[in-house]
Amino acid sequence: MADEHGRKWDRCFADTVVKTATGLGVGVVFSVLLFKRRTWPVSFGSGLGLGMGYANCQHDFRSPYLIHGHMAKDQQ
Repeated sequence: MADEHGRKWDRCFADTVVKTATGLGVGVVFSVLLFKRRTWPVSFGSGLGLGMGYANCQHDFRSPYLIHGHMAKDQQ
């Protein structure tokens, strides 16, 4: 159980980093191309990515018996 908990934390951290970096990159592109180098698209994009990563982490930790699409048996 502790091993699965550690894997969930690893997936959560990696997913959040990837989504935040992607949002940051998209924000930079929109800032340079469309919004005359304003900073709000960068903040908005990275905030969206961080929020999506956080929501995925919440979903992953709230469903403790779902392991990659398979139901695990409770080991009490």
